Amino acid sequence: MELSNYDIIKKRIVTPKSTDLFKKEGKITFEVHKNSNKIMIRTAVEKIWDVKVDNVRVISVPGKTKSFGRRPFVSSDRKKAIVTLKKGYKIDLPGNVETMGMSSKSAKEKSMPLEGK
Repeated sequence: MELSNYDIIKKRIVTPKSTDLFKKEGKITFEVHKNSNKIMIRTAVEKIWDVKVDNVRVISVPGKTKSFGRRPFVSSDRKKAIVTLKKGYKIDLPGNVETMGMSSKSAKEKSMPLEGK
């Protein structure tokens, strides 16, 4: 099965830890397709946003066992990628970390591009 670039990058992960990682080191965290590898993730990010990627780190997160009433179930396994851009490159994504939860007017005023360090 051939994956397109948009199938590989599922969504951006915005958590307190990923926000700190972005602010301090300029690293962007994505949820990616579970069958993708570092090379596929690198080329997908470079082609979608027309940037150069410096480093890609991949983490496989196993599903957790949870209970719903008396019935246990296992959440899906997922894969995360932490992408570092080369110096001088940046990605402008909607819903940046600084603008989460703001009106669209104030978000445009405070829009912060993602930039490699």
